[in-house]
Amino acid sequence: MLRFFSRQEKQILSLSVTRHLFSTAAAVPTTITASSNLYSKYSFVPPPSFKPQNPNSTQPHSQSPPKKQPKPRYRPPSSLDRTGEKPVQSSLPFDFRFSYTESSTEVRPIGLREPKYSPFGPGKLDRVWTGVCAPVVDPKVGSAEDEKTVKEKRRVMRERIQGEPLTNAERKALAETCQRHKSKRQVNLGRDGLTHNMLNDIHNNWKHAEAVRIKCMGVPTVDMKNVCTQLEDKTFGKIIHRHGGLLVLYRGRNYHPKKRPVIPLMLWKPHEPVYPRLIKTTIDGLSIEETKEMRKRGLAVPALTKLAKNGYYGSLVPMVRDAFLTEELVRIDCKGLPKSDYKKIGCKLRDLVPCILVTFDKEQIVVWRGKNYKPSENGFFLTEREPFDDSNNDSDNREEENESRKGIPGDSDYDSGESD
Repeated sequence: MLRFFSRQEKQILSLSVTRHLFSTAAAVPTTITASSNLYSKYSFVPPPSFKPQNPNSTQPHSQSPPKKQPKPRYRPPSSLDRTGEKPVQSSLPFDFRFSYTESSTEVRPIGLREPKYSPFGPGKLDRVWTGVCAPVVDPKVGSAEDEKTVKEKRRVMRERIQGEPLTNAERKALAETCQRHKSKRQVNLGRDGLTHNMLNDIHNNWKHAEAVRIKCMGVPTVDMKNVCTQLEDKTFGKIIHRHGGLLVLYRGRNYHPKKRPVIPLMLWKPHEPVYPRLIKTTIDGLSIEETKEMRKRGLAVPALTKLAKNGYYGSLVPMVRDAFLTEELVRIDCKGLPKSDYKKIGCKLRDLVPCILVTFDKEQIVVWRGKNYKPSENGFFLTEREPFDDSNNDSDNREEENESRKGIPGDSDYDSGESD
């Protein structure tokens, strides 16, 4: 007969069954761990770093890792840091200046704005910094004979690097490869002119090409003749093409990039020294009332031209010379230009035209031709292109060109046959 359990008996039966199962489950691991080797094969062994070590034990642990040395603290590079390096020695036979076109050796400053700290860094150069330049010959020890030796060394070095002059065909081919549509390689010459660090940029470009394009802008373009002279003198190169402010500088036949001169770099721009005032209270030969009246008239005359910022000012000197043929005062509008820029332009006009500076008020340059003004004998017009054709080279080609140009008056006087 089937026995029917009551509800209370079912609960008591289920509790007894669960107690029996828990008791048997608790007894099983003890028998397994005692009889099997699973624990010894697959158990986790903690690394030595997690094992507690007795600080009183004298024997070092065999598995302890070596102590890692701490990293040194980061020290940013500093130009004032002297690490025992030897000073840089350069064999360039000329004085190191910040700018070679905007500073003149003839004009001496009346003072310095800062102590004579070398812009190359203390102890980094074997030359003494005078506050304006680092002379190749020590001024305390040097003599006139040393200066002649330096000039001769410069001339010999340039002739050795240049070698034989280029023919007209070679020059035109190099100038064509440096045009804008052929090459993007270019060095920009701005308001500071030919700076010392720019020499390093030119030599870096000469590693990959025989010639480099130089674009001149701003104040230095007032005197392009000085820019070309300083470029050839300081780089020992040769200008083979000029159109306005664009120049092509050739490195020379015997130039070797691995034997380039050592050029120490300036780490910061030195302060400009103190020069005498450009505008005097009274103009020489005039009284105070006449000077005031001249300044008022100068600001009222029509402007000769308006200078654009970072433009090309190569035609400014001929324009002022032409204006002085009929006018006594000339005004040049310089609105938008930095004050230092139009002061430098006025200083260049004073020396090149020549003329007398009247005022810089209201961003204007007013110049006076003087009482005893004589026109310059150099002419009044500046050619935009400079001919570089040499009659001694390619004589056959020149004869053919001359024959083909017969009947064209004045064509061979100014046309250089170069493309922009």
